[in-house]
Amino acid sequence: MKLNKIKDNPGARRSATRVGRGPGSGKGRTCGSGMKGQKSRSGVALKGFEGGQMPLHRRLPKHGFTNIFRKRYQEVTIARLQQAIDSGKIDPKKEIMAETFRDSGVVRRLRDGVRLLGGGELKAKVTVHVAGATKGAVAAVEKAGGKVVVVVQSRSEDAEAKAAKTAAKKAAKKAAKKAAKDTKAPGKKKASKESKDAGDEKLAEKKPQPGAEAESPLESKALPAPEEVSEASDGSSGES
Repeated sequence: MKLNKIKDNPGARRSATRVGRGPGSGKGRTCGSGMKGQKSRSGVALKGFEGGQMPLHRRLPKHGFTNIFRKRYQEVTIARLQQAIDSGKIDPKKEIMAETFRDSGVVRRLRDGVRLLGGGELKAKVTVHVAGATKGAVAAVEKAGGKVVVVVQSRSEDAEAKAAKTAAKKAAKKAAKKAAKDTKAPGKKKASKESKDAGDEKLAEKKPQPGAEAESPLESKALPAPEEVSEASDGSSGES
């Protein structure tokens, strides 16, 4: 071994991290030290803050609204319908209802109904019952010799299921409450009757009998007669 060949083991001395060499290095600008002041604190949101003046998103006027009564339809295209027919999931000889789309796996849930959209070519002659259809979809079905029947649904499947679930929950809660009331009622009634009988007995004991005369507190105490009091006072004076 020679002195000029002595060196550390591989990996023993790691090279220093080069900082401040641009954002692409991952250690640029602040060199990994982070921010100072307000931006170093948590819970601070400065996006859109304009130094205290009215920000732009509040200066601009509002427009539009969100319709909470909007209908949510499941959209099925003509091409998707033809694909389901070709794969044997839907029988074109039978009338195609909204439940047919769900049972065949074309849509996952019905919501407020199925809406038929254009796009694609239909080869089979079918009768489709849907909640809505575009002009192009109706034209494609009629071109193949079929027919589109628009069915108006008053309530969605999800709403009906939710209402049924709520009604069943209320009925179960009411039945449980009634059962608990029936189990508690006999014991409670018996206890109240016993307490009432005990109260009547105590009241009868306190009430004076008709033949007996009630003694007043003053009469119950034995007071000495006036003559005895005078004699006692005379004897004491004579002795003295």
